Amino acid sequence: MDERRALRTPRQKYGEELRLRRTAVGLTQEELGDQVVCSPTLISHFEAGRRLPKPDDALRIDRALGTDGFFARWLEDLENKYDPRFAAAAELERQATLIQHFALALVPGSLQTPEYTRAVFAAYRPNSTDEELDRQVVIRTERARILDGPSAPVVWTLLDESVLRRCVGGPRVMAEQLHKIADLAEARRIRLHVLPYRVGAHPLMESLLMLMSFEDSAPVAYVDAFETGRLMEDPALVRSCQTAYALTLSDALSQQDSLALVRSAAEEHTHDQH
Repeated sequence: MDERRALRTPRQKYGEELRLRRTAVGLTQEELGDQVVCSPTLISHFEAGRRLPKPDDALRIDRALGTDGFFARWLEDLENKYDPRFAAAAELERQATLIQHFALALVPGSLQTPEYTRAVFAAYRPNSTDEELDRQVVIRTERARILDGPSAPVVWTLLDESVLRRCVGGPRVMAEQLHKIADLAEARRIRLHVLPYRVGAHPLMESLLMLMSFEDSAPVAYVDAFETGRLMEDPALVRSCQTAYALTLSDALSQQDSLALVRSAAEEHTHDQH
């Protein structure tokens, strides 16, 4: 028991303390959610260590539990290193048992090579210093660790063909990036499918999408666009995203044909170096 407790993350410790304080005052997750003005599902995410409350939510938790600012102060020590628009999704990504990506223009972050990541952030933030770019590369590289080990989630990666063709970082960087994706698929670390240009219109043509499923809680969806991101927990919205993903996946190439296309595109980028 002591060994298991020692392996808890800071977020899990925060969540466990929240659960203990809530039960001590006799509140259910639903009753606490009513006072915090959020869903009982979100309270369960807090208590499982998958999510952290926002500062205002932490203050309302302290008021509801009579904890005199305890959870608000502790929250300051657990500051998320990710962009605020992605912070909640990043927390959940580490807990998911199944992750389904759809990438419209860029390689999903957890699959990126360091040089590809650097090129992406240099384009997003042209005034960044080398040190700032280095920090973003480290943060994004750490995300790739979710693919390691026996507890890694099942990952489905659905790429629009434009992801293969846009030459991010130059031909050499792009070729290396595509070979990495193919290598991961061949090593059975990801399930890979490509949606070819010839498909034309499809349900996901306007957005990046990430679906996440968990062992003991409801699935969620995350969509991303310029300077904004949205985590969706409403069951109807999540089901709509799941349906759109399934419909789009049904038009994609098989994994074998997708691998061949990714390798071919990598070779084309390699030839462009000369």
